[in-house]
Amino acid sequence: MELSHELEKYIRGHILPEEAFLNELERETNLTCVHPRMLSGHIQGKMLYMLCKMIRPKRVLELGTYTGYSAISMALALDDNATLHTIEIFDELEDIIHKYIGKAGLQDKIHCHFGDAMKLLPGIDEQFDLVFIDADKRKYPDYYELVFDKVNPGGYIIADNILWDGKVVDEAEQYDSQTKGIIAFNQMVQSDHRVENVIFPFRDGMMIVRKK
Repeated sequence: MELSHELEKYIRGHILPEEAFLNELERETNLTCVHPRMLSGHIQGKMLYMLCKMIRPKRVLELGTYTGYSAISMALALDDNATLHTIEIFDELEDIIHKYIGKAGLQDKIHCHFGDAMKLLPGIDEQFDLVFIDADKRKYPDYYELVFDKVNPGGYIIADNILWDGKVVDEAEQYDSQTKGIIAFNQMVQSDHRVENVIFPFRDGMMIVRKK
């Protein structure tokens, strides 16, 4: 669902306020980074924050750090003994990611990895209560298969952008590889008897998957 400027402003004014360092991160991302639309931003960041408060995961995995907004938002909600691993393929974003993790005081809670998640994840010897997937859309089915056994029973997988600007229902727009990846992922989850799932039609669509 694309929010009007007025409605987005209204929502921002009626939820938890955005931390100053996250507001600064959003501004810097828009000024200096390619594809700033990929940033989670205030509303989605607080949704992820609240989901973490509800689930209370001890170990969180994020695929697709971008500039770190979502990782910081989730880590702010974690208990003292909980940690978050985040993987970003573009190492040129490392400076801005570490800069704002430092501003948030989360250096000991967020563990950053740079490189291809498909290669790095097998080397992370952890079981997770929550996985947030927001990386290469073409690889969503591969990510799902790769992380599934690392998710604890009763744990959650959250996947972003699963409506992909409405292309998932527009036959004329379903031929690019990213749309195909999203459609394949949605079908894979829907047919997986090991999970239960729901789609929130928020922004570009968010699917929440619970492992039975």
